[in-house]
Amino acid sequence: MLTRKLFRTAWKYKPQFISMIIMVAIGVGVFLGFNIEWMSIEADTSAFFEDTLYADFRLYSEMGFSEKDITAVKDIPEVTAATRYLSVNADIKDTKKSVNLNVSEDYTVSIMTVMEGNPYDDESDGIWLSDQFAEKNGYALGDTLTLTYQGLEISGEIEGFVKSGEMMICTADENQLMPDYESFGFAYISPVKLKSVIGIAFYPQINVRADMEKEEMEKAIKNALGKTILVTSKDEHTAWAGAKSEAEEGKTMGSVLPVLFLAIAILTMVTTMHRIAANEKTQIGTLKALGFRDRRILRHYTSYGLVIGLTGTILGVFMGYGIAALIISPDGMMSTYFDLPDWSLVMPAFCWPLLVGTVILLTLISYLSIKEMLKGTAADALRPYVPRVMKKSVIEKLPLWERLSFGTKWNIRDILRHKSRSAMTLVGVIGCMLLLVGGLGMKDTMERFMETLDKDISNYTTKINLIESADKDEAKKLAENVNGDWQAESGISYEGKTVYLEVYHEDNDKIRFVDKNNNLMKLGDEGVYLCQRLADTASVGELIEFSPYGSEETYKVRVAGYLRSLMTECIVMTDTYAESVGVPCHINSIYTDEAAENIENSPLIAGKQDKQMIMESYDSFMEIMDLMVWIFVLAAVILGVVVLYNLGIMSYVERSRELATLKVLGFRDRHIGRLLVSQNIWLTVIGVLTGLPAGVGVLSILIISLASEYELKLMLGALTYSVSILLTFGVSLIVGWAVARKNRKIDMVEALKSTE
Repeated sequence: MLTRKLFRTAWKYKPQFISMIIMVAIGVGVFLGFNIEWMSIEADTSAFFEDTLYADFRLYSEMGFSEKDITAVKDIPEVTAATRYLSVNADIKDTKKSVNLNVSEDYTVSIMTVMEGNPYDDESDGIWLSDQFAEKNGYALGDTLTLTYQGLEISGEIEGFVKSGEMMICTADENQLMPDYESFGFAYISPVKLKSVIGIAFYPQINVRADMEKEEMEKAIKNALGKTILVTSKDEHTAWAGAKSEAEEGKTMGSVLPVLFLAIAILTMVTTMHRIAANEKTQIGTLKALGFRDRRILRHYTSYGLVIGLTGTILGVFMGYGIAALIISPDGMMSTYFDLPDWSLVMPAFCWPLLVGTVILLTLISYLSIKEMLKGTAADALRPYVPRVMKKSVIEKLPLWERLSFGTKWNIRDILRHKSRSAMTLVGVIGCMLLLVGGLGMKDTMERFMETLDKDISNYTTKINLIESADKDEAKKLAENVNGDWQAESGISYEGKTVYLEVYHEDNDKIRFVDKNNNLMKLGDEGVYLCQRLADTASVGELIEFSPYGSEETYKVRVAGYLRSLMTECIVMTDTYAESVGVPCHINSIYTDEAAENIENSPLIAGKQDKQMIMESYDSFMEIMDLMVWIFVLAAVILGVVVLYNLGIMSYVERSRELATLKVLGFRDRHIGRLLVSQNIWLTVIGVLTGLPAGVGVLSILIISLASEYELKLMLGALTYSVSILLTFGVSLIVGWAVARKNRKIDMVEALKSTE
């Protein structure tokens, strides 16, 4: 009997049951989706790094490392493996495409995974090419590929298609935000082939596997080699840092959105179950009168929460895996960023107890809601639930009260009488606004970031990358020939960490700089400029010290100001100031308006990058951003509709007697409808005014935590504010209108006799 009643009651309150199940499913789905995402990134990338013997440290020397150097490094007790290594960008002959060319002398560190073709042979004359790059450009096994670097040609047959932990995020340099396999890939050749081309074994890098801290490694290397050289940890390498950053972003998102949805789902459950219990008071009295014991009635109504919790959680698990697969899969969003051989979805272990706890909590809410109604005798329970009599509020005692219209008085009293329902409506509206402002605001911020990078800072057509051994005078002459500005970039030790020192000659306005407000600024010759991430390390006018890697010298320079670097953590100065304080600089880049194909090849040139191709590679990033924005907007709309409709229906049920009374008094349906809608609008206005600053605050926190490697400035356009407000009001109006229409079908006799 009670089982049949369970289904009948569920059907009677189907809007409430469906809305609660949807909220639980969304809350669980979003929670699982983001947590599976970051856990899968950690698990899949870690497994790939381990399979490809990813290096823990990288040592750099422009002069190259000798066999004596590599032997000394291998003799360090904590070092488990080390290899001399070459990683340079080389052009593909007669094309605008290029690859990162890799050579590992001792194939025990930084190896690759062969996806198709022949296994790696350290004496082979062939080339192992990125499978993604090959697919995008139509290369097949056995094709001959010719690379050019510093005037040398490296030609060989494609032996295999591969993936590499070193190039899991395949970008040409820090200026390229996203991989673009149509224009840039990577390749491996054997050390034998390298020596046959250049005549010597030249390796400007050593890759090391060792379980040590960076400071310990630096000391060990200095003792082993007798000099200070640039040492970077895996945390500073693009692939490792990118994977770690994405996982951290997933954790951050997993601690914001799921909390919002789960909290609203639980609050909705509390409010709705209390209202259902109140409306079922007569039914409970009837069951008691028929002889059902309290504990059996309690079990029956408690099962409502259990069914809702189980159904919502099961649907949420499927939704969670679906959301994660949308991000982590060969065709998902992350596939445009990571180049992985395996895309497995992994759920964190802590998710299972939390899912069980959610079901238990929802069941407990149902239990507590109905337990109060069981107090007293059957006769007491048979009396319908009547809202408590309200005393005059402070507002009603004001002189202004008598001047208010009937509708305004009625709505104010109703809001104050049903505080929990009103509060939940506000929570739904605030949540809707928060998601809309967060999603659309992030899009505005990133679009402004791209615009600043493209139109304000990068005022050039082609970036020319120079060889590491380029003579400074010859490099300056080349810059003059192409009417370009040049940059010298090197690693330095500052405040105990590695940052970039960037020296610019920018007389031709090809490279520009912006201040913290994204306004163009001019570099002066009176000191250095710190990026925003280093701004708190020194004040303007203060002297700071830094030491270039590969040198024992320490330089003192004066801080002249701050700038927004967007991409790198750096200290910037002009070439004039660098000369005045004696800071050496090696020119490694030239920026010019000349098209890449019009620039004559030179032994100084290591490669050329077309700015337009770099900017086009950001398109995939913006596609990911657009998808995330649509997810936010959809989530906001669902949240608003479900919460407002659920509470609106409950409000209608609670006020059915009052609405019937208004009809008897001569109020037309449209007048009563306006009363119901106007209350929704009032709460929406308050929710919007609260949700706007809350959304901006949450967005600023997300930008700091999700994009700490970039110097983003929070930007929200007028369209974002307009769309967020209009969409929220639109949802509120539609839901209010849908609830108001039910007033036409109210059973006036039943409603007016319900308390007799």
